[in-house]
Amino acid sequence: MSMATRTDTQSPTPHVADSHDLIRVHGARENNLKDVSIEIPKRRLTVFTGVSGSGKSSLVFGTIAAESQRLINETYSAFVQGFMPTLARPEVDVLDGLTTAIIVDQQRMGADPRSTVGTATDANAMLRILFSRLGKPHIGSPQAFSFNVASISGAGAVTLERSGKTVKERRSFSITGGMCPRCEGRGSVSDIDLTQLYDDSKSLAEGAFTIPGWKSDSFWTVRVYAESGFVDPNKPIRKYTRKELHDFLYKEPVKVKIDGVNLTYEGLIPKIQKSFLAKEKEAMQPHIRAFVERAVTFATCPECGGTRLSEAARSSKIKGISIADACAMQISDLAGWVRGLDEPSVAPLLAKLQQTLDSFVEIGLGYLSLDRPAGTLSGGEAQRTKMIRHLGSSLTDTTYVFDEPTIGLHPHDIQRMNKLLLRLRDKGNTVLVVEHKPETIAIADHVVDLGPGAGTAGGAVCFEGSVEGLRASGTLTGRHLDYRAALKQTVRKPTGTLEIRGATRHNLRDVDVDIPLGVFVVVTGVAGSGKSSLVHGSIPAGAGVVSVDQSPIRGSRRSNPATYTGLLDPIRKAFAKANGVKPALFSANSEGACPACNGAGVIYTDLAMMAGVATTCEECEGKRYQASVLEYHLGGRDISEVLAMSVSEAEEFFGTGEARIPAAHTILDRLADVGLGYLSLGQPLTTLSGGERQRLKLATHMAETGGVYVLDEPTAGLHLADVEQLLGLLDRLIDSGKSVIVVEHHQAVMAHADWIIDLGPGAGHDGGRIVFEGTPADLVAAHSTLTGEHLAAYVGG
Repeated sequence: MSMATRTDTQSPTPHVADSHDLIRVHGARENNLKDVSIEIPKRRLTVFTGVSGSGKSSLVFGTIAAESQRLINETYSAFVQGFMPTLARPEVDVLDGLTTAIIVDQQRMGADPRSTVGTATDANAMLRILFSRLGKPHIGSPQAFSFNVASISGAGAVTLERSGKTVKERRSFSITGGMCPRCEGRGSVSDIDLTQLYDDSKSLAEGAFTIPGWKSDSFWTVRVYAESGFVDPNKPIRKYTRKELHDFLYKEPVKVKIDGVNLTYEGLIPKIQKSFLAKEKEAMQPHIRAFVERAVTFATCPECGGTRLSEAARSSKIKGISIADACAMQISDLAGWVRGLDEPSVAPLLAKLQQTLDSFVEIGLGYLSLDRPAGTLSGGEAQRTKMIRHLGSSLTDTTYVFDEPTIGLHPHDIQRMNKLLLRLRDKGNTVLVVEHKPETIAIADHVVDLGPGAGTAGGAVCFEGSVEGLRASGTLTGRHLDYRAALKQTVRKPTGTLEIRGATRHNLRDVDVDIPLGVFVVVTGVAGSGKSSLVHGSIPAGAGVVSVDQSPIRGSRRSNPATYTGLLDPIRKAFAKANGVKPALFSANSEGACPACNGAGVIYTDLAMMAGVATTCEECEGKRYQASVLEYHLGGRDISEVLAMSVSEAEEFFGTGEARIPAAHTILDRLADVGLGYLSLGQPLTTLSGGERQRLKLATHMAETGGVYVLDEPTAGLHLADVEQLLGLLDRLIDSGKSVIVVEHHQAVMAHADWIIDLGPGAGHDGGRIVFEGTPADLVAAHSTLTGEHLAAYVGG
């Protein structure tokens, strides 16, 4: 067998195909970008830096990645495109040299109760096949181990045509699923407190129901029970017969006629479950959420013990381990167990499963378990979970786009993330990273710094080149790259303590700790060491504790900072009072809305199989209001001009003169305090970056009357220069008599603390202990923990 020999001759000129080694962007104007033109080298690691709101995401995600995805979508058939999101072409003159973009962002995974880490990464699917082949006793196919498949069986007659005759035959079927029949694969059961639904000493006619929104004259709620004929509306509920009570609480849906209208009657319990419990808690109005929290208690399913699986699925084992045991294991331990299985019949499956589990450990998520609900992962954990499927990918010459991949990572773990980014690059991929951490900026082949400011003051390229060039450039990022916060000379004295005793949530090991009050406390430790479990899960949630976690802001493209913070209410009332009209006229979602675009300011046109387009409404010119509403003024400005103002402009406008509104000025002060002075009041929430949303949430929580503020990584998405402003704000809160407890990895925040609580020493079952309590200076001097070593290196101690 001979092999062809190849002789390479030195070509005088490179092949024309090798000349396309740049992604060229010319005239980008998406969001706040000001005609940006740059050239990005392919097959290199490019980091985009700049203050929050400077236009990084608009350039990387809104322009480059969006156009790449749009062009790829257009290659599919019209039928397939009908099922895909329609993407409009970005505002840009030229985009050249694009490759397929794979976006790994911080969008949290769906909070569906059936979605777990295992189902989101296909690890569960491989385990199910493994147990269906090797499990003893054998109970069925892979779906017999799935908590999303119910066991069903049935029998009946079927009609067949055979030899010209119609023949009836009896057939039966059965499907063996792994779903626990009690909790239907959710792992928890809900119990409804009937005393929160009605007052049983009253009759329905006397208004027995205590459910929010259930009015006595409503067809769909109260009257359907009172006039159904199944219960006596004039008899107190406690005097119902057994049949009446059963029909009242549990009756199957039946048709009834009330005042000539056909309605469906069903028992109170299933009706409450459908109308209240089927929705996500976060999406409910505050008074409905409060009712659900009062009326419904969630407990671990007594039948499956929270494993979600049927008894049969739990009975089949490999080497004494059931699939429920395997999913509950820490992934690093599960990887060790899989490595010990030597079964030639499923060798390729074991190799793939081993690779997936090792990727979890390599990426720093070895402390998770496969049965962890996907909705409980933080933004950083969700992003790293999505990365797993790309680590072993055979794709090359693609563009990977990352949105701050180091969020939620301890300095110890950032080094590991850097290696992964470099590995993707070295396979011949273009890696684009939006990042603030100096450790990640340092490994870049190419840096693009946007700014100089945020919002309208940003959107321009301040620097493009190497990391060394950035250091010498004199830009805001360049000046802060080597900045190091110093340890405090003196620390504040505590005014009291918050006691936590015997904390065992998740991986905490019976932790006892006294958190000092009246000072700046930082809780730190590697990812998965138990910080959030201690702070959010163990601090007694009661009077005076204001918790600002990382859960995302909910809002549509109609929501904006003015509506989210409640700022628009006093403004609408002031406009109405000054002009003698109704406040509803000044709402773009109510009576004042432009009839052509329904108050959206743009008209969305669906072009069937082509990408839909959004065009500025010609009627209102994007102002969102009817022309008649814009004739009303306050302080010489109409409502659309007010919403176009930045927070800083509005703060000045509503602070003095005819337009003085103290309530609005207070909210604007808080927005400026958290560094959002550049945001316009009417900017859609959907266009805000992650850091902007977090600070917007902090600004709204600052209005709450609480003595203890608990913040979860408030520096997420913040530029090095913005961190100083945030620390100044936290200092002012503490000096006004508040206590601030922060879960944080940023060394500048640790150095600024009065007291540090360090958890560890590792993650998962290797963590959950307090490894240090004391001042930052003591932590640096001790060098006893991973955090101490990194903080010492940071401050030069």
